[in-house]
Amino acid sequence: MDNMESQSNILKTSKEDIPLISRSRVDSNWGCWCSFFAKCCAPRELRSRTLLLGKPTPGQFPANAIRNQKYNIITFLPLVLYQQFKFFLNLYFLIMATSQFVPDIRIGYLYTYWGPLCFVLLVTISREAIDDLRRHKRDQEVNNQKCKRLLNDPNKPYETVAAYKLKVGDLIIVDKDERVPADLVLLRTSESSGEVFVRTDQLDGETDWKLRLAVPVTQKLASDRQLFEINASIYAEKPQRDIHSFIGTFSRLDSLNGDESLDLNNTLWTNCVIASGQATGVVIYTGPETRSVMNNSAPRSKVGLLDIEVNTITKLLFAAVIGLALIMMALKGFSGPWYRYMFRFILLFSYIIPISLRVNLDMGKSFYSWAIGKDPAMKGTAVRCTTIPEELGRISYLLSDKTGTLTQNSMVLKRLHMGTVSFATDSFDEVGTLLRSSYNNENVKVNSDKFRRSENTRIKDAVQALALCHNVTPMYETNEKKDTDSGSFTSETEADQHLQMPDKDVTYQASSPDEVALVHWTHQVGLTLSNRDLNSMQLRTPNGRFMNYAILQIFPFTSETKRMGIIVKSLYTGEIIFYLKGADMVMSAIVQYTDWLDEEVGNMARDGLRTLVVAKKNLTEEQYLEFEARYNAAKCSTTDRVAQVAQVVESLEREMELLCITGVEDKLQDNVRATLELLRNAGIKIWMLTGDKLETATCIAKSSSLVSRTQGLHILKKVVTRSDAHLELNAFRRKQDCALVISGESLEVCLSYYQPEFMELATAAPAVVCCRCSPTQKAQVVHLIQKHTGKRTAAVGDGGNDVSMIQQADAGIGIEGREGKQASLAGDFSIPQFSHLARLLLVHGRKSYKRSASLAQFVIHRGLIISTMQAVFSSVFYLSSVALYQGFLMVGYATVYTMFPVFSLVLDQDVSPEIALTYPELYKDLAKGRSLSYKTFFMWVLISIYQGGVIMYGALLLFEDEFIHIVAISFTSLILTELIMVALNIRTWHYLMVLAELFSLGLYALSLIILHDYFDSEFIRTTDFFWKVVLITLISCLPLYILKFLRKKFSPPSYSKLS
Repeated sequence: MDNMESQSNILKTSKEDIPLISRSRVDSNWGCWCSFFAKCCAPRELRSRTLLLGKPTPGQFPANAIRNQKYNIITFLPLVLYQQFKFFLNLYFLIMATSQFVPDIRIGYLYTYWGPLCFVLLVTISREAIDDLRRHKRDQEVNNQKCKRLLNDPNKPYETVAAYKLKVGDLIIVDKDERVPADLVLLRTSESSGEVFVRTDQLDGETDWKLRLAVPVTQKLASDRQLFEINASIYAEKPQRDIHSFIGTFSRLDSLNGDESLDLNNTLWTNCVIASGQATGVVIYTGPETRSVMNNSAPRSKVGLLDIEVNTITKLLFAAVIGLALIMMALKGFSGPWYRYMFRFILLFSYIIPISLRVNLDMGKSFYSWAIGKDPAMKGTAVRCTTIPEELGRISYLLSDKTGTLTQNSMVLKRLHMGTVSFATDSFDEVGTLLRSSYNNENVKVNSDKFRRSENTRIKDAVQALALCHNVTPMYETNEKKDTDSGSFTSETEADQHLQMPDKDVTYQASSPDEVALVHWTHQVGLTLSNRDLNSMQLRTPNGRFMNYAILQIFPFTSETKRMGIIVKSLYTGEIIFYLKGADMVMSAIVQYTDWLDEEVGNMARDGLRTLVVAKKNLTEEQYLEFEARYNAAKCSTTDRVAQVAQVVESLEREMELLCITGVEDKLQDNVRATLELLRNAGIKIWMLTGDKLETATCIAKSSSLVSRTQGLHILKKVVTRSDAHLELNAFRRKQDCALVISGESLEVCLSYYQPEFMELATAAPAVVCCRCSPTQKAQVVHLIQKHTGKRTAAVGDGGNDVSMIQQADAGIGIEGREGKQASLAGDFSIPQFSHLARLLLVHGRKSYKRSASLAQFVIHRGLIISTMQAVFSSVFYLSSVALYQGFLMVGYATVYTMFPVFSLVLDQDVSPEIALTYPELYKDLAKGRSLSYKTFFMWVLISIYQGGVIMYGALLLFEDEFIHIVAISFTSLILTELIMVALNIRTWHYLMVLAELFSLGLYALSLIILHDYFDSEFIRTTDFFWKVVLITLISCLPLYILKFLRKKFSPPSYSKLS
């Protein structure tokens, strides 16, 4: 090919993807600057690309660097400060502190206000810096990963470079167990078949191995060096977020062969790991354009109910500050420079709003999260969102997936039905006997009429269909190596080794546990899948003979089609057979003679079995070739490819022969019944949302005790019209203590016409089962419960189809199961198994909420009591706007003197974990929010006013000579009162609590000795000081202790009866 033709094929962008650029002349400098800044600030345009093989791009595309940092050296401090001061309360304290630079309104020393503010900011800034440094370190580890980049140099076949140096068009080698550093099109593998298996758990959360296929043209090359010698181009669509699709084309420019379509099977996405063999690929997307980075969207920011309640209370406290300042000004009179005095009063009473409240609560949340992760009874539990542990203590509705959540997702075939004959576990040996007989007599001619065929032949067809119609691959240990210098592969493959391997050494890999269960069952009855590669499959019959099949086409399962198909050709008989299996709801319209299908599917579902319908269709050579031509044309289309391919496949799915129905059992998780019983007794209403059929879901609901034995069931099976919905809802309204069962289709109709009425009835039901639910419907149900009840919801699931539900719930809980890590990674909390849910909610959720409620009340009390004392002091001394305490006393009061005892309340517990699990009814009180409510808030306001008044009036009455004695008496009484109040409210002592009390007391005693500017050292050593402080402290605390004792004696809380 001449140079001109070569130049025409150099990397280019599709014309349809190039934006229209205005050609109008910009006459003004302003227009030029606007255009310049628009180009600089505009997001990078995503473009499709066509690249020549072996020729890297000169820099049209982003660098292959990952950056998850929130800040850099320049933006760190401004952005962190902005994040803090965008909250009103933090901005309020900044204004108060800044006002001290104005001499006319300054009160005491600058550090009186700047000290606490700087302490809070220091804690926050340190935490943000540590988190961002960790993100930077993780980014550096990924970006500096070593990669092998191929070179067009016979003396140096490849060079080792860091991942961030890769460019679109580079050819790279990825070894076994290495992470894929960029999005690639797979060109060659170490397997002669062009296959390679990858692990995608870090991309989509699924733990099963995925099969990927090299481009056939490049796989046939003798070595990697020849990739530089052929003249070929690759078209790749513009970057997309969808990790399950890809549209591309491989074109050989120096050959008359046509274009080859590329799809998902020919790709290796970033962060996949090569599980077997070695792979060579060409980089098509880098950095921010990779599928992995484009899917790294931040989850919905969740705010806990306790945080909302605390924010409301702080607004009341702010109103109290303004109100108290106005009262003081009204008594003083609005004469002269009244606004200056008004601002000084606001400054004096600003401690009503505790600046450390948010920091205390955040540190408490971090401690609760740490405690959850370290609980030995819940090993493997992880907290991924540390801002909402208290939500676990306020749950009213729990929404759960079924498969893999309530059940183990460990599949075992339990029943096989073929219309006139059915086999169960106890008769599978008979299937093996009949199968051996069939293969031993297969040379005997059998009548082709499918209604008069022998039972042996029908069983053979059914079992053979199950052994062939799947995406399962048998895996054996392989010994492979690569001649790196030459770039050629040599390997002892599975095909070479499997004959010497005993059956027990084979493991099956597939994305569906149902398929693995079926293939494992065919092995048990005698028909074994012994080998599989890209183009062929091999079965070993019960009599030891091997049957080879060519794989002509595979149609993978999708959630939209709900079926999977394969076309194979027997190399022994030459037959071309199309096998198809899928859900009964779609297969019933595809197969012939379905008179027994619905009845038997219903019977299996009532026994809790997952059903699949299996069918086949024989094709002639001419039929297949005609289909193949249309199918390949549809696959090469660059517009609307998916729809065209689906249309061609559907043309083949007509009048298929029904072979059998399989019933697979999914066992219940350990302790599911006990866990659901505990949660129900705790007052939590449980909903099961599943994509399974109604009968199966109902059976699991009963067997798992989701629906108790005393409850009835009301099934809304087929609601199609508005009148249907009206009649069904009225019928359900008349029933008492009855669980609701509804399908996704009926749910959609009810929500369309009677959303408020339906939600009113459903949320009042003791349990709800929603079957045939799509992932979108699951999230919609969670949202509607939140909207119509205002109660807190939790969602638990284990699969990718549960992610939207988990993210929508107030507390999303993921289980790391057989379907992968996607739900676990998306959840706010991750648990290894469903039975841990009871402890997570009833123990840790309860503790977290009650501890944070107590912590918030004490921090608020700490500010209210000192502000009350300031108000009394100002009132007595002619409404003067002079600070009672200044300098280090105020800084110490907000930090070291009282912080540790108050924060030690995060260690308190009213009942032991064993009692909390034995009496789940204790959890019911939490949903009412009584631990932190307007009632408890105003009770603490009254306590603060009483104690502040007693301390201040007592000090004023008992002091004799100097003002400094008032400070010593009142401040000492204040510190002792705070320490005693913490001690009186502790239910279970921990040694760290004792240390916190003693440390704070010792630190204050030391301050009395060394702070000569604030205390008269001679006076504090007198007995007068001692008895006056003791008397005031007793009067402030003793009445409250007596009231608490009487309340516990005559009207004890529920938990105190059990402890």
